[in-house]
Amino acid sequence: MTGRVVHFEVPFDDGDRARDFYKQAFGWNNTEMPEMSYTIAGTGPVGEQGMPTEPGYINGGMFERVPEYPQGPVITIDVESIDVALARISELGGSTVGEKQAVGEMGFAAYFKDTEGNIMGLWENAG
Repeated sequence: MTGRVVHFEVPFDDGDRARDFYKQAFGWNNTEMPEMSYTIAGTGPVGEQGMPTEPGYINGGMFERVPEYPQGPVITIDVESIDVALARISELGGSTVGEKQAVGEMGFAAYFKDTEGNIMGLWENAG
């Protein structure tokens, strides 16, 4: 388990407004993925695989705020196994939020609630 922050997510009520705000305020390169109802938020240069090409920054995403998803920003933490991480989180007083989901062929994602009520994300690479 790396425990590193590898991604962030920002929910929005108005996608065009949010994308425009972050593009103008910070120069983010936003790529809409309508088939996933998601926007990739690029905060720096990326290679052909869409991964950062410089150390020290992460990319993220934006999604429409709906009741079944987190209502505030989320940071996502890299783990070797989401299942193992969720079991440990539960032992420590946290809880699972929703289901573990495949993200294309890249890996898996899940949300959890920490002991303070914050919704956070987990990421597990495929393979």
